[in-house]
Amino acid sequence: MNDVWPEVVSGWELARHGHVENYRKRLANKVTVFATWDAEPGTGTVEARVESFGMGRTLTRSRKDFRDKKAFWTAAHCVVEIAANLPSLGAGQESPADSVLFDTVAGNVAVEPGSSGAPDAELTFTLLSGRTVTLVLSDDQAFDLTRRIDGLDKHVWSEQRHEPEASAHVEVPDVTEVHAGPDTGHDVVTLLDGRFGITEDHLMAHVDWSALIVVGEPAVTTLINRAEEVEAALHPRWYPVVVDRPGEQWVVLRRTGLVYGVG
Repeated sequence: MNDVWPEVVSGWELARHGHVENYRKRLANKVTVFATWDAEPGTGTVEARVESFGMGRTLTRSRKDFRDKKAFWTAAHCVVEIAANLPSLGAGQESPADSVLFDTVAGNVAVEPGSSGAPDAELTFTLLSGRTVTLVLSDDQAFDLTRRIDGLDKHVWSEQRHEPEASAHVEVPDVTEVHAGPDTGHDVVTLLDGRFGITEDHLMAHVDWSALIVVGEPAVTTLINRAEEVEAALHPRWYPVVVDRPGEQWVVLRRTGLVYGVG
């Protein structure tokens, strides 16, 4: 934080200029996300750049102004999540991030509702070193974390709670060729980019990440022409649906087991 960015709001640096609010979030991989909200017309834009001074190469930018502040912040958080998973883009330099934090949690974990207005949770850990760390998880991430911990309890911890008996040699099946498919919406984004060459420029996501929408060419045609491959890659937790829109088609990737409204 400095004189140019004098405030910090929910982890974003903020500079106000009249009715314009300029937000900035600098990531450890040299990517900086800028979000600008103009309160007078009620519009906002989001973009990510390599440099933090607003002069570097633009990685992505919203294709149109957002006219709803909730949609504006949803887009901003999506861009941050995608940008945070990119490799370091600092002209050959290593990421300036601290080394991976590893410590033992002292006592219980404090869980509170998030303060962003979106469905999220704040997890606060007090470590034995005396340091306190707070993590903010979306509802989708919190659900995934709960499911994975429950899996540890069922398949690992339950056995560790009992004294191991003298065990004979047990042959472990080869599961290297087993395909599990993507789990979270972020896994789907990674699969689309790595396997089908479809970047976030062609993606829109539901607020709760229950569905991803692929728009624009050649992304839509690519998925339609490779429909069987797409369906196999997404199985079993996601499935594709082609939706006809006025003058265009969308490919909607939906999570299995959910009921969607018509439209």
